[in-house]
Amino acid sequence: MPGPLEINGVAVVMPAHNEDQHIGKALVALKASADALQRDCPDVEARMVMVLDHCTDRSAEIAAAHTSGDNRFSVINVNLRSTGASRGFGFRAALESLRAQDTAGIWLATTDADSTVPQHWLTRQVELANAGTDALLGSVEPDPEDMDPAIHRRWMELHPFREDHQHIYGANLGIRASAYISAGGFPGLRSHEDRVLVERLRHRGFAVTATDTIRVVTSGRTHSRAPEGFAAYLRSLAAELPAPASG
Repeated sequence: MPGPLEINGVAVVMPAHNEDQHIGKALVALKASADALQRDCPDVEARMVMVLDHCTDRSAEIAAAHTSGDNRFSVINVNLRSTGASRGFGFRAALESLRAQDTAGIWLATTDADSTVPQHWLTRQVELANAGTDALLGSVEPDPEDMDPAIHRRWMELHPFREDHQHIYGANLGIRASAYISAGGFPGLRSHEDRVLVERLRHRGFAVTATDTIRVVTSGRTHSRAPEGFAAYLRSLAAELPAPASG
């Protein structure tokens, strides 16, 4: 059986809905990762697509300031009001811009506009893709600076950092484009679109790897952008904690 086609193009999609408090920092980190990929894998073309979904704050202005003059980046405004639909829209746009003849050689990655990726994020994904994986499930750590220490400790207890972990995060996900297309892409859901996609991939026999080698730091806020999303999960952890003793 022939091995996977080596990656020759990478497309990153970052959906955002009113993230003007975080998107600037997220874009700085993503640009640093794209620069590292260009240095480490000069033959790999990269495209980054920001999908601003029904943004009514300064997200568009901030995104433009960080990406203008860099032809690797594009900013798209949509009114889908759905994280899954926004990710899917961005991937379609990115694939069109790469003009790929063979989607097996294209790697799709996604993160969130309230998250910061490590510098080696894209380089490591290309390495693992070239080694044979079809999808990567990266780990995530909520930013301890913007959450209650007790909630952060509880989260760490439930989510130990290790290889072959059991977690799926839209803020840290990569997939070979041919596998993504075969699995039907992201469903147009407001939450859990990442989990549904990974379940489809596993059902179809694609190689899915979970790793802590590309850990992403994400917002530790507990007010939700998506129903049943990451913030809602952190809020549920807070509800489980014992009430502080009264003085």
